[in-house]
Amino acid sequence: SDFPDHPFKVRMDESMTEMVESVKERGVLSPVLVRPMPDGGYQMVSGHRRKFASELAELPTVPCIVRELTDDEAIIIMVDSNLQRERVLPSEKAFAYKMKLDAMKRQQGERTDLTSATPLQKLSGKTSREILAEQSGESHEQIRKYIRLTNLVPELLDMVDNTVLKEKGTLQMALRPAVELSYLPENEQNALLEVMESEDCTPSHAQAIKIRDFSEKGKLNPDVILSIMQEEKPNQVEQFKMPRNRIDKFFPAGTPAQKIEDTIVKALEMYRRRERGRER
Repeated sequence: SDFPDHPFKVRMDESMTEMVESVKERGVLSPVLVRPMPDGGYQMVSGHRRKFASELAELPTVPCIVRELTDDEAIIIMVDSNLQRERVLPSEKAFAYKMKLDAMKRQQGERTDLTSATPLQKLSGKTSREILAEQSGESHEQIRKYIRLTNLVPELLDMVDNTVLKEKGTLQMALRPAVELSYLPENEQNALLEVMESEDCTPSHAQAIKIRDFSEKGKLNPDVILSIMQEEKPNQVEQFKMPRNRIDKFFPAGTPAQKIEDTIVKALEMYRRRERGRER
């Protein structure tokens, strides 16, 4: 069985395609790690991608190392092994750091409240988050920011991930404004999401701070959000806007704004080439 609430996504991307081909040719060279469960089965700890690649390659078995592990030991090993990947998404770090930090605190008998700073060990005088920072190579503050992302609704978190994935037609949102927005309640995040999608933009850090401030004062509503989002950003590129109803007939309903923009630019390029041909 897979690890419960596994924070690392197993994606069918180019890297997975290459792994499937490698597994078909050479098999699984590095055994996966599993632990025995009370029901007689085994639970994956490390190796979900290798297991998935083996299934796609139609291998009947996968080599495993079986190790007796407690829940918290398994969490820590699972997180550590996956953080070594070449590309880890912000959402994956967010939930992985949260799971590992909670596990570390339970092992040491600390509070699992993420805002606490109870010393991990009397002799070291370090908090769990400080030790986690040393182990991960991230700063104490950076880990706090990543863990805050777990409070975002999935659609906003996907925008943060897209700063790494770079998928066309999907908005991107930087970490700093995302952290500010993580303090909004879910209904206000959803209201913000609607404005972001209609305006086809994400807030700057300064705008996100302003939105959070209105929220904490109990004054945030869709009109306020729209007003803030329509403020000109210092580095904003001049925008050309056209009424949507003038171009709706050329595109199927639900076509992403980025795709519409790309299509219009291509059409203009073709028009320019045709006009230049006529001039010759």
